[in-house]
Amino acid sequence: MRLIVSAALTIAIFSMPAIAAPRQRSFTLAGQPRADSVAVAPSHRYDGQYGYEPGTTRLFSIATTPGNYRVTVTLGLPDSATRTTIKTESRRLMLDAVAVPAGRSVTRSFIVNVRDPTLVAPPPHAPGGSAVRLKPRERGSYDWDDKLTLEILGQHPGVTSVSVVPITVPTVFLLGDSTVTDQPAEPAASWGQMLPVFFRPDIAIANHAESGETLKSFMTELRFAKVLETAKPGDWALIQFGHNDQKANWPQTYAPADSVYRDLLRLWISEFRRRDVTPVLVTPPDRRQWSGPHIHSTLADYVAAIKAVGAEMHVPVIDLNAASIAFYEALGPKRAPLAFNDDGRDATHHDNYGAWVLARSVAQGISGAKLSLVGNLLPDLPAFDPAHPPAPEAFRLAPSIAHDSTRPDGN
Repeated sequence: MRLIVSAALTIAIFSMPAIAAPRQRSFTLAGQPRADSVAVAPSHRYDGQYGYEPGTTRLFSIATTPGNYRVTVTLGLPDSATRTTIKTESRRLMLDAVAVPAGRSVTRSFIVNVRDPTLVAPPPHAPGGSAVRLKPRERGSYDWDDKLTLEILGQHPGVTSVSVVPITVPTVFLLGDSTVTDQPAEPAASWGQMLPVFFRPDIAIANHAESGETLKSFMTELRFAKVLETAKPGDWALIQFGHNDQKANWPQTYAPADSVYRDLLRLWISEFRRRDVTPVLVTPPDRRQWSGPHIHSTLADYVAAIKAVGAEMHVPVIDLNAASIAFYEALGPKRAPLAFNDDGRDATHHDNYGAWVLARSVAQGISGAKLSLVGNLLPDLPAFDPAHPPAPEAFRLAPSIAHDSTRPDGN
């Protein structure tokens, strides 16, 4: 499907000089360009400053430095109705099927977090490193580069203008494994990349989760160091591990639920608190393992450990494990595979539908826990019960252009 570009596309880019105010750069794709813009053809490929990614007019990238950015888009075309979905970086859902009648236009804003793997180098002779130790699949990905990438989707999208400006807002950091991360390609998806669509444009979601991770590996690969280096007072940290920590056949990262796992959670909580960052523990979604009509939990001891540490250290707990079990059992053994990756052959990782329901459950958990973060959720979100999910057969989300049948690490 080709991106509809019959109207002018204006891209506004802000830089951050040391003294001068941010300078806006504007680009017009069609029609009469404004005085402060430059005419750009759809064939303009990314040139280190702006442009479409090779081979597609669905992915538009803008050179940026690490930080949070407010993106404002104008949607609508003069001669046809449009329905636009926008994802950013590695498929983070920002806008879902925004419909605009022909001849009308609307504006929408959202916050995008941009990062790279660099770290402040430790002093001479001190342990540590100068960069996150990325896995092969992460190198060169949109999540870890020097640009902000928009993916414009839908059968009839109609983006006519985009503005990008750096902004200082609170950040919600997501730390976890493959059930949380930004899965880079269809058909897999995780709840962390669906979560932004449920928030107002006054807070950033920074998803640092990665497939195959444990509490231990997150530290040894310097991912934890990256989050701690970036976090500022007033931020949040949602922490969800367990799927890989329980694997005794991974001896270097195994963390028994009754001892090491709890101690590591306590350490992480303390590190965030001393930086005035609010930690929130999230119990991991369960695997789709049935015992008759009910789910047989493979994570019960880790769920118990999370709840015990949360109670001990007065940390809020979002029980996504219970929500996931209620969700799967509501669908039943025959329909539950519709929420999972690889046409249900993967019993751990989810597809777009399953990831969306879990993300919506996390948003409901934020509300149910009465966190002040509830003020950053969309104001019109109705109450949600994962035991009564939307029908998978009726669920629609515009698919991304990237497809990969490789199972996520940690499967």
